[in-house]
Amino acid sequence: MIDNINDWKRAGEIASQIRDFAKKVVKVDVSLLEATNIIEKKIIDLGGGIAFPVDLSINEIAAHYSAVLDDKTVFKDGDLIKADIGVHINGAIADTAVSISLNSKKELIYATDKALAQAIKIIRPGIALYEIGEVINQSITEYGFVPIRNLSGHGIERYQIHAEPTVPNFNNKDKRVLSKGQVIAIEPFATDGIGLVTEGKDSFIYELSRKKPQRDMRLRKVLDYIERNYKTLPFSARWLAREFDKNNILMLLNNLERQGILKHYKQLPEKSSGMVSQSEHTVIVDDKPIVIT
Repeated sequence: MIDNINDWKRAGEIASQIRDFAKKVVKVDVSLLEATNIIEKKIIDLGGGIAFPVDLSINEIAAHYSAVLDDKTVFKDGDLIKADIGVHINGAIADTAVSISLNSKKELIYATDKALAQAIKIIRPGIALYEIGEVINQSITEYGFVPIRNLSGHGIERYQIHAEPTVPNFNNKDKRVLSKGQVIAIEPFATDGIGLVTEGKDSFIYELSRKKPQRDMRLRKVLDYIERNYKTLPFSARWLAREFDKNNILMLLNNLERQGILKHYKQLPEKSSGMVSQSEHTVIVDDKPIVIT
């Protein structure tokens, strides 16, 4: 539920600026790492906190494709990039995404843009979740594509990017209703594939799941740094490599993951290698929805 609406609105203002900025940064022959660093620095320069590592997911990768240590990926002509951006102010998160065409699949982008706009039109207290999914599904299929059924929007709470409820991209028969003051991210994904994602490669994006005492001083230092700087927000191994021994940080993070202390987000490719588009806004549920992004 909403508290101190000014934090949420300020996060949304910055996220909106960053979304537009990303469209100018992501170009053919620009590297993924360079673009990511530029966008993340801009969030800080505008006075925001980074709510999760900037994802620039390419082509069939639907989500969680973020630059890794010494990343050599370069954007190419024909790529379709999903720029997924999160900004927070005191833990109040604005989550937004835009698909960027480098001469590729513009009609796929239109499908998710339209679906997002149509979904926002019906948001109000008392709307059932399945109704949102039905509108998104209808909008996407009108363009000849399919929604990705096992990706969804979500609720947002302070310092928690993924909270209840799940906001579906198809009619999943969920009759739970939205309440006034809820913060939700609506994020249609469309594809020319079969409409399912699977777990792919490591993203090296982590999130603190639970606390557990550590005897190893190195693990204690890393865990203390994570708790102090990110709390329960997702973070990148790339960031920690600036503060700790670059050659050891992945080993230490893997140790914490094995203990169940850290959750590791996997890249999410479309199962049939179909191209994927994404559009996303964060909305505060009200009689007239407040789109903060």
